[in-house]
Amino acid sequence: MNSLNERKLKSTGYVFLFVVMLFALVLSARAEVELPKIFTSNMVLQRDTPIKIWGRADRREKIRIIFLDDTTVVSADKKGNWQAELKELPAGGPFAMIVEGKNRIVLNNILMGDVWICSGQSNMEWPLHATDNAEEEITSAKYPRIRLFTVKRKISTKPLDDCDSDGWVACSPETVSSFSAVGYFFGRKLVEDLDIPIGLINSSWGGTNVETWTSAPSIEKIKGFEGIVDELENYDEEKMIEEQRQKVEALTGPLPDTDLGINDTMAVWASIKTDYSGWKEMELPQLWESAGLINLDGVIWFQKEFELERADLLGEIEIHIGPIDDSDITFLNGNEIGRNIQKYRVPRIYKPEKECFKIGKNVLVVRVEDTGGGGGIYGKTEDLYVKAQNKKISLAGSWKYKIGRGDFSAVLGPNSMPSLLFNAMIHPLTPFGIKGAIWYQGESNVNRAYQYRITFPNLIKNWREEWGLGDFPFFFVQLANYKTPPENPEESAWAELREAQSMALSLSNTGMATIIDIGEANDIHPRNKSGVGRRLALNALNVAYKQEVVHSGPTYKSMELDSGKVIISYEHLGSGFYLKNKYGYVNGFAIAGEDRIFHWAKAQISGKTIVVSCEDVSDPVAVRYGWANNPDDLNLYNLEGLPAVPFRTDEWPGITINNTY
Repeated sequence: MNSLNERKLKSTGYVFLFVVMLFALVLSARAEVELPKIFTSNMVLQRDTPIKIWGRADRREKIRIIFLDDTTVVSADKKGNWQAELKELPAGGPFAMIVEGKNRIVLNNILMGDVWICSGQSNMEWPLHATDNAEEEITSAKYPRIRLFTVKRKISTKPLDDCDSDGWVACSPETVSSFSAVGYFFGRKLVEDLDIPIGLINSSWGGTNVETWTSAPSIEKIKGFEGIVDELENYDEEKMIEEQRQKVEALTGPLPDTDLGINDTMAVWASIKTDYSGWKEMELPQLWESAGLINLDGVIWFQKEFELERADLLGEIEIHIGPIDDSDITFLNGNEIGRNIQKYRVPRIYKPEKECFKIGKNVLVVRVEDTGGGGGIYGKTEDLYVKAQNKKISLAGSWKYKIGRGDFSAVLGPNSMPSLLFNAMIHPLTPFGIKGAIWYQGESNVNRAYQYRITFPNLIKNWREEWGLGDFPFFFVQLANYKTPPENPEESAWAELREAQSMALSLSNTGMATIIDIGEANDIHPRNKSGVGRRLALNALNVAYKQEVVHSGPTYKSMELDSGKVIISYEHLGSGFYLKNKYGYVNGFAIAGEDRIFHWAKAQISGKTIVVSCEDVSDPVAVRYGWANNPDDLNLYNLEGLPAVPFRTDEWPGITINNTY
């Protein structure tokens, strides 16, 4: 054989050997047994029910699960999927679990107890560190039998097999700070009362509607949502991104790929030499999506001028910009005065050195970077101001802006289409054993409150079907009082949403935590989350655990007319009525005659009833209680301290009756 042929043969042999080795490596990688992220050390498994565990492996591979004294063997199917069912166990632990195939996974510190899904929008997502008495609550959160699991935010047009998470952790001052405050307070009450381990799975996302948490086949059955399955299957993200880019560039011009406001680490657009005359204008505060920059991610530089007098420089000066989504670097007259990175809830309050200020015109520049979702300087009008001596200089209004860098890494937001969060943040959990769910959501559906009468019960039924555990307990929070209290009785979308929530109690194994007394007029996020968690837990103790505890405030039962007065009968009186303040009469009632015009009414406790009357309504036909966005200063409770539930006796069309998705 000549040398040329030898070289060819040798070369061919090397290639063949390389291919064999590469193929072996691929097979080896595929052969690794994998568990979904819901299965980690420190987890809680649902007690008293068969334990389902599943994962991925090589096709036809045998999997052994060793838990306590039992060994269960299953085989992966031809696609590499496997699932095992272990026998049910009572509360207890800690235990270890071994999962073996061609590799070995050891999970430690496992507890058997009750697992609860905690879901909804921002008030469920709201972290413990941003609540009342946060420092004290975090310091005292030493509950190793409470285990915490957070599902990271994610969107998908198709149901996913796994979620994004860093796994289970034991509850401690070091781990609880960023966890759902409502979830934590709910779990703490259960652990203290039941003396069993509690697992809490937080899967929530602020500003989201009920439809995105519902599966596509389920929501498609509701009028107005037809065709959503096909729409999701045919979704073309690249096409949508290009269309969105064209719309935004029509407003802004071409979008830079890199931040033009930075030149070799120098913030050139914050320089005192910068000419801002050609910059565009935007009213602030607001998310820039609301100003037409839909789904834009990246960097926008904002500029605002304000005037100072000599006397203003005699004391400390503060610059308040409110919360910024997500990150900012803030400059004053060319000097950096502060920055916050990935802190979209944190109000920006900066206290520059006096040398940074000038008598006369001062130039404030804020570089805002958004990595996904909404972006911008988005707080309330009163959040933007300069505090100097005894005066405030408002910064709200028109700001100049220029895009430093723009991109559309994701066109879809969580509310862009139904089922997006169900697919990514609920579906991957559905085989996992749970005791039940708690839910705090509805603010994003207020303007479609009548439709919520259908979509919310549909979600409950949908989740129960997906988990296949029967009508598991489902407890939810009725929306808190919010916005300016009305001077006179009026129609209210928030009241209609609360009514829709009350109607869901017709489903079995449900309960509602009424918090009409602990909201805040100027903040959609009440900081009293301990009261919310406690009231949810009372529902769980009564409904799920069959304990004889009072779990609801007084609830409307019936009415009768008597010589121009209305006598209201109640359920859930507990130990009896209680007036919580000094007035001596019951606030919040209004009555109307046939003209459907409501007037404030006088209401008094009479034994186990409330007697309501009004001089302006001689022949009343309808009564409403707490019927407002913010029915301020309601004072009717039961002696157990739970507030009376808002209601109306009429069925007259409300202001959201014709609003649909």
